This record gives sequence, structure tokens and C-alpha cells, in this order.
Amino acid sequence: MGMDGGRERLVVIGGDAAGMAAASQARRMKGPDALEIVAFERGDYTSYSACGIPYWVGGEVSGPKELIARTPEEHRARDIDLRMRTEVVEIDVAGQRVRARDVDLGAESWTSYDKLVIATGARPIRPDMPGVDAPGVHGVQTLGDGRALIDTLEGTRGRRAVVVGAGYIGVEMAEALINRGYEVTVVDRGAEPMSTLDPDMGRLVHQAMTGLGVTMVTGTEVTRMLTGDDGRVRGVATADSEYPADVVVLGIGVRPETGLARAAGLPLGAHQGLLTDRSMRVRGHENIWAGGDCVEVLDLVSGQERYIALGTHANKHGQVIGTNAGGGYATFPGVVGTAVSKVCDLEIARTGLREKDARRSGLQFVTATIESTSRAGYYPGASPMTVKMLAERRTGRLLGVQIVGREGAGKRVDIAAVALTAGLTVEQMTALDLGYAPPFSPVWDPVLVAARKATKAVRDS
Repeated sequence: MGMDGGRERLVVIGGDAAGMAAASQARRMKGPDALEIVAFERGDYTSYSACGIPYWVGGEVSGPKELIARTPEEHRARDIDLRMRTEVVEIDVAGQRVRARDVDLGAESWTSYDKLVIATGARPIRPDMPGVDAPGVHGVQTLGDGRALIDTLEGTRGRRAVVVGAGYIGVEMAEALINRGYEVTVVDRGAEPMSTLDPDMGRLVHQAMTGLGVTMVTGTEVTRMLTGDDGRVRGVATADSEYPADVVVLGIGVRPETGLARAAGLPLGAHQGLLTDRSMRVRGHENIWAGGDCVEVLDLVSGQERYIALGTHANKHGQVIGTNAGGGYATFPGVVGTAVSKVCDLEIARTGLREKDARRSGLQFVTATIESTSRAGYYPGASPMTVKMLAERRTGRLLGVQIVGREGAGKRVDIAAVALTAGLTVEQMTALDLGYAPPFSPVWDPVLVAARKATKAVRDS
């Protein structure tokens, strides 16, 4: 029973993937007379693809309309009371209510809930350094950020860009800036780009990006932003060097946006993400759920909690939460850590554990790295790809796969994602009946060649 005798009220904090998927799914489960749904979004957009922002900036997508799955009007047409430009500033768990502030007017009001969904997402890491707030320095998290960056790129005379950070966002933004005719320098503190890969695979990305004309500066930390007399950014400084820039893009990664949850006394994990059970319910709280970039997820390979901010997980979390909040039953079992990315024609993919993850989990392992091609060697367009595989010592259980190559490399990682989920050994993988014809793969698919080599390494160990 709800607070007004009949209807229950579901309150959702955050109007992007997890929050609005939860609201929409709860609405499918229960009609407006049984469940009232109120959603708060502090920004200007709902249900958008942040993952698409680099492609909008780079010009492959005409933006922002293409990146919006559902507008506020479409949500309201489904009887969801969606309040835009309204930021929740406090959660009162004991009183079952939230305090929200109108971003433009500053007016505040309390809204009570029977059930609460926290989908506050992530915030970009903005290093605390001189000049980081200067005009011309951009993060890319929301559609508003994408718009602001494009305005800067179109209004800037110079053609030099510095990207700080060489993770997914960094390499994708490097491509976008190349497409816009910028000279791009990427500065990263890691020894190799893409720290989600092992360094030997990151080196392949490094070489390929240098080949694309990107200046790679690795093992180097940016210490401050340099500004001109007009206050605009004019470059970045490291301990021993300076790199001129007309625009700087921050791609250092994100952290869970869990300040509200922390203040409310809700349980956070080692990565400061909310901790939930399998049904995405916040641990210890019967009527509060959380999903998307503000939660930690179970890694099925290591058995430990991980923080992975990806739209695929956020949408699944929302489906699960909406089903449960709407009176049904669903669970989110966990992830294996699959991700793909590209920079120009280079495809980068990974799933499962890196060497350092395996070591941290107390697992002993062998590795196998092979070079193969995307198609039969004699078929036009065959291009090289490198596959690295980790397998557990003695048992031979697959632990992780990383792939770097050209066309046809990236999505091959899905074979490994399924094998990891199923708990296959590398020997079992060698017998997988994968699709073959010369235009698609060699007789032995690169993933299977790696599995054969890994099988031998397990035996030899």
C-alpha cells in the first residue's frame, strides 16, 4: 500500500540509462493507478547515449537528437512524472523522502517515496590542478559537455589538441579530433595507453596511434594547464615539458557519483560505488535499488566487486530494477568485463582478467599470444590481429582475452566473453564450432589459435 492509501510511489534519481530503463520497466509492470512514478534529472537530456559523444564530436553522428533514445515528452506520455533540471540534494532514508532543488530557480521541496531508485551515474575525474577550469578545457560525460566541446572546436582558430588520458574516452576522442583536422597529442601517466589491457598489448595500441599521426606522450603526468592573457587554455605542462593546445580534452576516466548515497549512510564499496545484491537492491535496504555507473558489480571471473561504467550494464540494471520495483523478479548475475573500442581503423577489445587482476585475485596463470589474420590469408582485405589469452594454471580455465587488430578484430572478443561466462577451459574452446568461410576467418579462427597455444602452455606448466 502506498502513502496515499492506494498507489505506491516510486522515485527515481537520475534520468539516463539505468534510471529511465527502471522507470519504463516498472511502468510496463504496473499501471498508473497502482504505481506513481516520479523521476528527477538535473541536466537537459534523458535516456541518451554518452557512448556516442565521441562520434558526434568526430562528425560520424549528426548529434544530439540521434543520441537520445527517449525524450522527456515521450517518458511523460507513459505516465512518468519526469522533472528536468531538478537535482536531488538529500536522501532521507528514515523518513523515506528526497529533497530536490530546481536548478534554475533554487526552490527546494521534499518528495516522499515508497520505493527509491538511485541512478546518479558517474562524474568525470577532473584533476585538481591550476587552470583546469579555464575556457577550452573540456570533459565529455553528458550531451551538454559534447555540445560545449563542439562549440569550442568550431570557434577555435588553432588546430592543436591535447587529450589527457589514454583510456577508452582518450583514444576515442583522439580519433574524433583527428577527424576534425586537429593535430593531436595524447598525454598519459601509464607506460602504455589503454590500462585496461596488459602493457604488451597496450604497446600495440601505442604503435598504431603513432602510425595514425598522434603524438603519444606516455609515462608522463600533466601538472597544470597553461593559460594565455585572455584566460583561455594555451597548453598543458608536465614536470619537464610543455605542449601547446588550443583545446584540451580530459579523458582520465570517471568515478561513481555517490555523494548523496554516502551522506545518506548507504553502503559503498572499495571503489566508492553503491553495493547491491543480485536483484540490484541496495544492501540492507528493502525498498532502495541502485544501478548504472554509480554501483559496483560482481566480476564473475575473479569473484570480486569491480567498478565498470558502461551503458550495456546500466540498461540491464534498469531492466532488473524496474521488474523488481514493479513487483516481479529479476537478477543481474554479474559481468566478465568485456569492452571494445576503436581509434580510426584500429580495434581494441578485452574481456576477463588482465595479468595484474589475476595476480591480485590469487590466481596462477599462463599466457599465450598469437598473431593471425581476420580472414583467410589469401582473401582480399585480410588484416593482422594479435590475440592474447590468460588461462588458469593446472585447470586450464579461461581467465581473459585481449585482442588488438584491424577490421574484424573487436567483436571477436564476444566468443571469449561467452566462454568466460560458461566457465570453459581453453582446451574446450579449441573445439568450439565457430562460423567459417574465407571472407570471415582463417580455417582456425584467431581466438582458437590462441586457445590451442594456451592449452599447450597449461600442459607444459
